[in-house]
Amino acid sequence: MAAGSGGSGGSGVGPGPGPGGGGGPAGSGPGPGSGGGLGSGGELHPRTGRLVSLSACGRTARRQQPGQEFNHGLVLSREPLRDGRVFTVRIDRKVNSWSGSIEIGVTALDPSVLDFPSSATGLKGGSWVVSGCSVLRDGRSVLEEYGQDLDQLGEGDRVGVERTVAGELRLWVNGRDCGVAATGLPARVWAVVDLYGKCTQITVLPPEPGFSSPTPIPTPPLEPSAPYEDSALAEQGTSGDEDFGSTELSEVVSNAVLSAYNGGLLNVNLSSPPAGEGLGSSCAATSPILTSNDALLFHEKCGTLIKLSNNNKTAERRRPLDEFNNGVVMTNRPLRDNEMFEIRIDKLVDKWSGSIEIGVTTHNPNNLEYPATMTNLQSGTIMMSGCGILTNGKGTRREYCEFSLDELQEGDHIGLTRKSNSALHFFINGIDQGVATPLTPPVVYGVVDLYGMAVKVTIVHNNNHSDRLRRNNAILRALSPEGALRRAVPAAQAEPERLLFHPNCGQKAAITHEGRTALRPHATDDFNHGVVLSSRALRDGEVFQVRIDKMVDKWAGSIEIGVTTHNPAYLQLPSTMTNLRSGTWMMTGNGVMHNGTTILDEYGHNLDRLKAGDTVGVVRREDGTLHFFVNGMTQGPAAWNVPPGVYAVVDLYGQAAQATIVDDVEVPPIPEPLPEGNNQVSPSSPSSGAGGSDLRFHQLHGSNAVITNGGRTALRHNCRSEFNDAIVISNRALRDGELFEIVIQKMVDRWSGSIEAGVTAIRPEDLEFPNTMTDIDYDTWMLSGTAIMQDGNTMRNNYGCDLDALGTGARIGMMRTAKGDLHYFINGQDQGAACSGLPPEVYAVVDLYGQCVQVSITNATGPMDNSLATSNTATEKSFPLHSPVAGVAHRFHSTCGKNITLEEDGARAVRAAGYAHGLVFSTKELRTEEVFEVKVEELDEKWAGSLRLGLTTLAPGEMGPGAVSGPGLPPSLPELRTKTTWMVSSCEVRRDGQLQRMNYGRNLERLGVGSRVGIRRGADDTMHILVDGEDMGPAATGIAKNVWAVLDLYGPVRSVCIVSSTRLEEPEGTQPPSPSSDTGSEGEEDEEGEEHGLGGQDQVAIMPTALEFLENHGKNILLSNGNRTATRVASYNQGIVVVSQPLVPQLLVQVRIDFLNRQWTSSLVLGVITCPPERLNFPASACALKRAAWLLRGHGVFHNGLKICEKFGPNLDTCPEGTILGLRLDSSGGLHLLVNGMDQGVAVPDVPQPCHALVDLYGQCEQVTIVNPEPGPASGKSVGTQGDMEKADMVDGIKESVCWGPPPAASALKSCEYHALCSRFQELLLLPEDYFMPPPKRSLCYCESCQKLRGDEAHRRRGEPPREYALPFGWCRFNLRVNPRLEAGTLTKKWHMAYHGSNVAAVRRVLDRGELGAGRASILSCRPLKGDPGGGFEEPGENCAPSREEQPPPVLLSPSLQYAGAETLASKVQFRDPKSQRTHQAQVAFQVCVRPGSYTPGPPSTALREPPDPHFSLAELEWVTKEKGATLLYALLVRVE
Repeated sequence: MAAGSGGSGGSGVGPGPGPGGGGGPAGSGPGPGSGGGLGSGGELHPRTGRLVSLSACGRTARRQQPGQEFNHGLVLSREPLRDGRVFTVRIDRKVNSWSGSIEIGVTALDPSVLDFPSSATGLKGGSWVVSGCSVLRDGRSVLEEYGQDLDQLGEGDRVGVERTVAGELRLWVNGRDCGVAATGLPARVWAVVDLYGKCTQITVLPPEPGFSSPTPIPTPPLEPSAPYEDSALAEQGTSGDEDFGSTELSEVVSNAVLSAYNGGLLNVNLSSPPAGEGLGSSCAATSPILTSNDALLFHEKCGTLIKLSNNNKTAERRRPLDEFNNGVVMTNRPLRDNEMFEIRIDKLVDKWSGSIEIGVTTHNPNNLEYPATMTNLQSGTIMMSGCGILTNGKGTRREYCEFSLDELQEGDHIGLTRKSNSALHFFINGIDQGVATPLTPPVVYGVVDLYGMAVKVTIVHNNNHSDRLRRNNAILRALSPEGALRRAVPAAQAEPERLLFHPNCGQKAAITHEGRTALRPHATDDFNHGVVLSSRALRDGEVFQVRIDKMVDKWAGSIEIGVTTHNPAYLQLPSTMTNLRSGTWMMTGNGVMHNGTTILDEYGHNLDRLKAGDTVGVVRREDGTLHFFVNGMTQGPAAWNVPPGVYAVVDLYGQAAQATIVDDVEVPPIPEPLPEGNNQVSPSSPSSGAGGSDLRFHQLHGSNAVITNGGRTALRHNCRSEFNDAIVISNRALRDGELFEIVIQKMVDRWSGSIEAGVTAIRPEDLEFPNTMTDIDYDTWMLSGTAIMQDGNTMRNNYGCDLDALGTGARIGMMRTAKGDLHYFINGQDQGAACSGLPPEVYAVVDLYGQCVQVSITNATGPMDNSLATSNTATEKSFPLHSPVAGVAHRFHSTCGKNITLEEDGARAVRAAGYAHGLVFSTKELRTEEVFEVKVEELDEKWAGSLRLGLTTLAPGEMGPGAVSGPGLPPSLPELRTKTTWMVSSCEVRRDGQLQRMNYGRNLERLGVGSRVGIRRGADDTMHILVDGEDMGPAATGIAKNVWAVLDLYGPVRSVCIVSSTRLEEPEGTQPPSPSSDTGSEGEEDEEGEEHGLGGQDQVAIMPTALEFLENHGKNILLSNGNRTATRVASYNQGIVVVSQPLVPQLLVQVRIDFLNRQWTSSLVLGVITCPPERLNFPASACALKRAAWLLRGHGVFHNGLKICEKFGPNLDTCPEGTILGLRLDSSGGLHLLVNGMDQGVAVPDVPQPCHALVDLYGQCEQVTIVNPEPGPASGKSVGTQGDMEKADMVDGIKESVCWGPPPAASALKSCEYHALCSRFQELLLLPEDYFMPPPKRSLCYCESCQKLRGDEAHRRRGEPPREYALPFGWCRFNLRVNPRLEAGTLTKKWHMAYHGSNVAAVRRVLDRGELGAGRASILSCRPLKGDPGGGFEEPGENCAPSREEQPPPVLLSPSLQYAGAETLASKVQFRDPKSQRTHQAQVAFQVCVRPGSYTPGPPSTALREPPDPHFSLAELEWVTKEKGATLLYALLVRVE
């Protein structure tokens, strides 16, 4: 309605001066002193708020649509007020739909030119308004606790305002003066009345004189309502009248607490007219004045830990971090009927579970022995706990309301009232939660239990303006979420074109630059209370964009942006917008939250990573979708079904200190949703179309379930306090062959068990939702964990998947086949038939149980076309694959099918005729990881079938005569069987025409013009198909190394063009090594076995062209050097970086430690993550990653924050600057750690792929740089062999530490004098060099300096079962080659490690024989020591041999070299050092691998001069073996004194 259209009485007829001009009914005059009559303010101005209609005489105003709107009810007096005259109105009608009520005051604004705001509190420019019991000037509170609470007035009550001669404002209620409300009023003011909230109709009474005892004034009867302007409105109004007539229209508090002004208490009659009296009677004259100063306070007697303050209005629990109960408080008197007892939560702590409880009790606090918690009281007590009602300590209503007290925040309000009909109601933030119990004893006290998280509360009265606004908004949010849809914008009230910030902003925020800039002036003192909203609602398609001007680095988190349905003029702004529970959508970090609940975990660019100068924006499209922008780039749809008329919201949170609205910024158009079949929306996000399917979640569901996002998303409410009652069901029955697929979006680690899924034949309307679906005993089939259950009974265990093991991002699908079988799909993989015999119509059902909190329907939901059975790689584990290196475009080979014509120099193939004979080949063999990709250009719909493609070992040039022209080729690819051929047709995988697999990937029959399809041979000998850049996963395994790509343009596909390219050839010596490379030395080293880490297939590294760090990283990271160098620029954490390229098998990723800061402890952390890192919100340290993370930290190995291996490899915290650390996956998925090129063994087996290498620059480590291995053998076959260590030292994830320091070129061994001395002695033995490993892996020194430098531990474990052995401290080890005649498998980590003491005379014989045994052939001419038991060296004759009767002596071994190296077992010899010419004593021993079970442990058999190693038990210090082949020589050990 246009302004003023309802007031017919004001149309051209003025009130006229003179007595009674336009006066009351029957010509009644205004009373004493009424010289001005009604013309002095007795009529209302014809211009009103847009929902107001005036009566014909202009004295009665009514707010239309009272059940739908609570504001826009502003009316003003027709003339300015006369001094000393009271402008009085009578409340004619109230409704119960809203909080708040009439507001009255004065304004200096002329109503004839006023742009009416929605409420009186929006009046500026000299306006004073009494609202509740607060006085506001220009919308700001200037006086609290004034006079009478207007919200408590009932129908028939009168309220008026007066401007005195002294310029004072006085409020009159029922003829009583409430005192001075304001001073300094202008000379000319108009009365203003706001028909707000519950108040819907008022009538102006004749003016009353001020400052005199009020006399009975005849009041006019209620006038009939003015007729509505149109029939539709009248119909709506009539309906509303009937509704409100049936409800309780008035609840008047007869005894209220009155506030003092200037030190005096004002006694005011609050009574409504007594029953039976007419409205025209004077209540002021007949009703007794009821006053009471007995305010509701907390009783002095309270729980043992309670401390009262603030005149007993505030209660606080002492020692909140030590104690969680004994916090009961009660009111000081019983509650009166209809009296509101309301508290505000002032303080919470996060340590405990559970929170505040509130209720009533019949026990007198003076006589009560307070329990630890009120729910322990077994009589006379009704409490609300969580979201249920407890009576006498027992649950009587489990789900009383949608709010849970355990989830309330600081600042939230909780109230209760006992109605006059004995019903008990609870209120949360002003919202009536309904009847908790219909029968409440007549005398009850209010009681509050400060339990668990709740620490401090304060009693509040329903007279605080900001609280009332907050409650009104809470009610509006809860009761009228669609209200914004019905609120029409008045045509005469044009919105401003320019978007500004609204002046009503957060407590710590300020608006400057004419509303263009918002800031937190004290950003370093507070991190929240920085919420700002737009000054008007956004139009459809209008982008609201802000630029971040200033940031501080003190806090975590940053700017948040979104939209809300709440009008900023009436919103009590929270500390952060994500605390609002309705009507709000916010992007925070890289997630999206709706009403405080996360609906998308990984949505777009992480807002916490933005810097000053970056821009963020939001837009609501006409279709109701919400999109966010970061630096002008759309992040895609974030929410659906967002109502129109939303306001933009910016939360200057954490680091964000200032932002400015940006105008005239060109934002790229938002792409329209892709058509079905080409929709590449991640399945982890709910799609706007759900793949074109109409399947949704049904509106009926379990009591703890919530359905959002247009029926596509389901979540469990109160997920940390409730674990069940969250069953959701599909909106219709599944069709045969139709897949219903969901993705797990959110989980909690509080409960055991997880999601359960299945089907039921019970219609949703007939289903009484139980706690869990496995409680249903008919027509229901469910998968719970690995168990298939029918009607609550287990039919089958150990089904092919375990739902309890699934994590966030996993997809679960259900399908009923035409045969009546139920199939489950996990991440697109068919798990096989779970059960059979299902009825024709079944509904999909999901139980959000235990850990599973939120799921969404994916866009794979719909008719099953075999494109849905993709592997893991095709979903969350997929990543775009392109040609490895830009280079020469691929070409088709000239040999092709007879119907094929090659065009554009072999880059395009066209089938000229028929439907077959369309084979084409790649020109060259495909290299490992090379993608051969084509785009479909033309289709011929008259043919059926699909494009076929695959790999073949048949070289195109080997097809014999006639092959080039086509006759040598078969008509179709399945018939190509002359050589091994792997192919994919439709969704079937075949080898040489034989079916190998069904339901693979997307159905190739669905390819359209423009679709891209490619093929790749993986490094793990697998074949992968790519559709539109998405890897469908491995189609076949065991692919030969020399294969060509082959395509069959069959059926509808007539022409394709190549869109991929091959790698450029690189000069010899610069090419990265490949698995097929063959060097002269590699073959030799392959024979040396796995134990020395020599070249094998797993040791070959694949090098990409350039590795670099991802742009998404920790907030303290600065990237440089082409994103190859990462520097932590502040603090000691927030330093996580991820290598952008996935860590594929055989790819070696190495980083060099450039700089260490010794002021911190600990150092870098290394590892891998398998979740997509582009949108990951990194925590402060890598150890806080709780999903899909494997980390190496210090000596340990961690998975998702839990240590899985106690000791592995060297201690990363001791790495010096210059150390090069590397990660590599072997072909079986094992993760290897390399230190300075030396492989430390498998740290983590079976790492999922794809994964990304992660480095956390933590503590001392402040800078790292990605480095590539040196080209040639060092980076190829010897990836695991550089340095002086061997894999044989690796046992159970524990590796002998390698020497820190620079890489081998600058090894510390070169500067070790002891190592040099031992090496010179070893050279004097004149042993053939072929017995020893070549440098640099020839030797390792265990002198005190070297072993301390490496941080070696004294003992290790190896073998199966593991057995301890001591490191050879004090010795120098010379590593031996493996006998090439032995199998490589004999040197595995399954064997134990031991030592054998020997002497120099036996060394050569032992090495020649390759095993331990008797013999003393000496090659030295030296004098033995006196202690040598041999007494000399007797060399046997050249042809001497032991006698047949001579049995081989047993071999003595020991896990301790302290025992095996004792002088009685390892005799000493003297030698002269050729360099220093000094005489030394030397000993030799062997380090050997011993087969478990081949030896017998026992006590020492030799007398020792020194005590043996105390680490080992005497009963196991000596091992004895007689078995041949039980030992294998590993190293020669030398000790020199």
